[in-house]
Amino acid sequence: MLTRKQIDFYHESGYLGVDGVLSADEVAELRRITDEFVQLSASVSEHTDVFDLEPGHTPEAPKLRRLKEPVSQHEVYQRFLNHPRILDIAEQLVGPGVRTNGNKLNMKSPEYGSPVEWHQDWAFYPHTNDDLLAVGVCMDDMLYENGCLLVIPGSHKGPVYSHHQDGRFAGAVTEEVPDADKAVPIELEAGGISIHHVRTLHASAKNVSTRPRRLLLYQYCAVDAWHLQGYPDWQAYADSVLRGEPCNRPRLADVPVQMPMPEALRGGSIYETQTILEKPVFARAA
Repeated sequence: MLTRKQIDFYHESGYLGVDGVLSADEVAELRRITDEFVQLSASVSEHTDVFDLEPGHTPEAPKLRRLKEPVSQHEVYQRFLNHPRILDIAEQLVGPGVRTNGNKLNMKSPEYGSPVEWHQDWAFYPHTNDDLLAVGVCMDDMLYENGCLLVIPGSHKGPVYSHHQDGRFAGAVTEEVPDADKAVPIELEAGGISIHHVRTLHASAKNVSTRPRRLLLYQYCAVDAWHLQGYPDWQAYADSVLRGEPCNRPRLADVPVQMPMPEALRGGSIYETQTILEKPVFARAA
């Protein structure tokens, strides 16, 4: 459980790092399953509904930069989505009651590892209120050298910046990012978790080390935060609730919204969407 100081820091800064949430055995289990999926990706040569491939991927040396919807791919990822220590922490920040609105597994291969440009998750999935956060489960030590998350403290209290280019959603901030020089790394040991608010500006540079960086990302939100693009039916919403009871009275907050539409020219993952950027920051540096 978080201390009052940690909770206050999260609400003030928009992010938090917590070491020692998972045991060494739990980390080893996640690594084993993830390694199996990397090997399975050797059978494909193009992106699929499951695999998003790193540049340089080959059958002989498979490189996977994202496993899409890992919770749907293996029961171990599903089990960790419901990990009691992670849910306890999420409830302290957005609860009582918590549900999930997505998941992914992002990997950075040694000595490259695709960068991710500055963005705010809110731009991808605006809700009726912004009590949403992402938890990153570190399978490896996450350090500056191997592409840890970079965040701009306090940016969750500021504006939501345009993620559109030439009238289409581009998956990244397309104007100058203020205070980028004040960005801080979230460095953690394997088994720790990163947490960032849905409106916090964040990014990650390429992996320049010889070590991998595997980060399992779970999205959590308050049960009364409803996606503005809706749900196919009540059951789809109810199935997303992990703790507490489903709520058919969305809490409406005064939050800035620009829908991620018209749709991106390139879809499939944030990596593909961001390839159209005219002024990338981290990709250019790579």
